[in-house]
Amino acid sequence: MGLLPVAPRAPPYVRRGGRCRSAGNRNMGGTVACRLPCRPTCPRAADSGGATLMKRLLPSLLLLPWLNVNAQQLMRLSEQQALSLALQQHWDYRQRAIALRGAEADAVQAAAAPNPALTFSTANINPHTGIGAGPLADKAVDSILRVDQLIERGGKRELRSDAAQQRVVAAAADRADTRRTLERDVRQAYADLLASQERQRVLAEVAALQEQSLAVARKRREAGDLAEVEVARLQLEVQRAQNDLNAAALQHRTASYALAQQIGLALPLPELQASDSWDNALPFMHEAAGAPCEERADVQASRARLTAADRGLALAQAARTRDISVGLQAEHFPVSPAHPQGTGNSFGFSVQIPLFVRYNNEGEIRSALAAQDAATLALDKARTQACSEAMQSSQQLMTSQQRAAVFQGQLLAAARHVAETAEFAFEHGALSVTDVLDARRSYRMTQLDGIDARADYLKALAAWRATHTFDLP
Repeated sequence: MGLLPVAPRAPPYVRRGGRCRSAGNRNMGGTVACRLPCRPTCPRAADSGGATLMKRLLPSLLLLPWLNVNAQQLMRLSEQQALSLALQQHWDYRQRAIALRGAEADAVQAAAAPNPALTFSTANINPHTGIGAGPLADKAVDSILRVDQLIERGGKRELRSDAAQQRVVAAAADRADTRRTLERDVRQAYADLLASQERQRVLAEVAALQEQSLAVARKRREAGDLAEVEVARLQLEVQRAQNDLNAAALQHRTASYALAQQIGLALPLPELQASDSWDNALPFMHEAAGAPCEERADVQASRARLTAADRGLALAQAARTRDISVGLQAEHFPVSPAHPQGTGNSFGFSVQIPLFVRYNNEGEIRSALAAQDAATLALDKARTQACSEAMQSSQQLMTSQQRAAVFQGQLLAAARHVAETAEFAFEHGALSVTDVLDARRSYRMTQLDGIDARADYLKALAAWRATHTFDLP
């Protein structure tokens, strides 16, 4: 959105002798600046004061509530809101929906029977003798009206319709598989955003603690209890903590833009903020069940394409069954003294049968066999990949769950206790700067490792959901 319009600042007004004057006229003696607004009786104040400014700002002020609400919704997103936006905005998912519509249209076309063909022609027009006089029906021309209809044999239309319906099933399964992978990617990107926010919080606390310790060290130096080199070391740690905080801010922007891309937001990408609580994303004990490989959407899509390939092979073989084209015609050739060769009204019937004397659909059959073999391999690959990813995701989930639980239950508590003890001792002069810095580094690294472990667990959980829970077409 553009910036709000701002009116030019009006010059301050002064009072002199009960009259309102502009402060711009500084050469008037006895002028005293007035902090109160001028009376409405002053024409210049009424024209250039708050009323004019309010008139200019009123349209923008009316939009402020709407702008604030939309800005908050855009900047702060829960995981469910991010998933909903991704299903509405992401390009791949929308393309899959378009492909499904195209497959449904192809199915309608494949199920249709051949249309008849209507032909009207004229013949025996002699330019020397002319067409004669009288009404149109008595003209000396041979008029032919013909209707032709192709009759498909061998179940071609049923096979063609079945193959198209299987392609519709495959397109719907592709859309479901795209949704499965999209939800996994959005959840993992959201976990990275949550972790980056928590990392920023931890490093901000570290930077504040370093500033506080530097202030304590300076007091101890003034009291002669601490050397200048120790204060210099603390100053270096303050700068290092600030650099770490800046790097964490850059990492947060990177995670924000990555989530915006996964959602499918348009450029320029906004900087998002995760509204879910990091404390609510704690690991929980979960038993990884077996992998229902056959139920995954990509396996179902491959299976539907194999069935369509089978129907395509049967259709290519059925093409060897000759289709018959039947025709009916009515002919009108009036008889007259000038055209005694006329036949009057006559009717005809025709049957057309193709002769496979040079080609018997061998190429279409070989092509259909190759497509069937390719679909079989694609199904085997999809099934193997689905089962392998399911087993890997189960193992990764259990490993990351155990690692996150160890950090949450033991390591963080122990590192926090050591750090608090060291801080207390340092503030009372019982611990050196080196020892307290080591304790802080240990606690900070433990906190950051714990954040990474919890983020890894959340991403492993998203991958496990993508391989074990499905949105079936």
